Amino acid sequence: MAFPKSVQAIAINQNGEVDVIQKQAVPFPEHAPGNIVIKVNYGGVNFIDTYFRKGLYPAKSFPLTLGMEASGTIAALPTDAKVLDDEQYKKRGFKIGDRVAVMTAGVHAEFASVPWIKVFAVPNNVSLLTAGAGLLQGSLTALTFVTEAYDVKKGDYVFVHTVAGGLGLIFAQIAKQRGAIVIGTTSTQEKADIARKHGADHVILYPVENTADRVLQITNGEGVHVIYDGVGKDTFEDNFKFIRRKGTIVCVGNASGAVPPFPPLKLVEKNVKLLRPSAINYIVTPEETLYYGTELFQLIATGAVKINVYKEYPFTTEGAREAQTDLATRGGKTFGKLVVKIADE
Repeated sequence: MAFPKSVQAIAINQNGEVDVIQKQAVPFPEHAPGNIVIKVNYGGVNFIDTYFRKGLYPAKSFPLTLGMEASGTIAALPTDAKVLDDEQYKKRGFKIGDRVAVMTAGVHAEFASVPWIKVFAVPNNVSLLTAGAGLLQGSLTALTFVTEAYDVKKGDYVFVHTVAGGLGLIFAQIAKQRGAIVIGTTSTQEKADIARKHGADHVILYPVENTADRVLQITNGEGVHVIYDGVGKDTFEDNFKFIRRKGTIVCVGNASGAVPPFPPLKLVEKNVKLLRPSAINYIVTPEETLYYGTELFQLIATGAVKINVYKEYPFTTEGAREAQTDLATRGGKTFGKLVVKIADE
């Protein structure tokens, strides 16, 4: 297949607010010998996109194409003989035209060149829209964090901040499937109802209820076994009020800003474990990517985990800016996942 010299992409030329986002022409992604080229249909919007845009995660160079998650079809396969002979690569059986989801930086573009171990086969009964919305939050975050950051077990009290968000709904469903009691926060009754339909047992409306008091009431004063906190700065201190002795706090993200430095002695009072893991570092080897990718898409294909897409945004400057604005507005109207439609299936 002959590829163009440039592609349209959602990119930034400097760090800043949403007005630095542009749909613009960038060079066609370099097809490294070990990579697979993907013709992209959908790009999932995630908080990590806002971190790169703001400069919280520094860019190596500009222009920087945004996006860590996408779905589409295979347009070109690796050319490296070592890759083609690799047993893990052969297990995947990739071929031109296969429907796949991908996880790596810079994929909100018409084409993306992706290391083969970051390419995940999509089952026939899962749409590319769902695949593009569910990979990073589903497999790389929720599934790994409930397995490795804290191994959620039957009877555990699991707390999820912003439980009606795209990631929160997946956390709730997987934790509930494992037999946990799920508690979460959200901003409106409408979102609370959605969260309950996806596994949350107790939903706290944080604008009008005291989160710590309600959690301690629900848990008979003991607190929860694990907290998954994607909010960051605004919620960090209160976590220590309702985590139980020997509990685990997992800092998932920084939606309200990064958590400031704090003294390790803060952990002593209850022997609390605190983690700030990277989902990417749980899925490094070919064995890990195959395991978690297969498990996630089995959960989705069987209906055990439902990926809720709140809105599809157009592949335009305005669409990309609106998506990041909607995502980052705490207490806003959105729930579930936001997706940029890059091309028709």
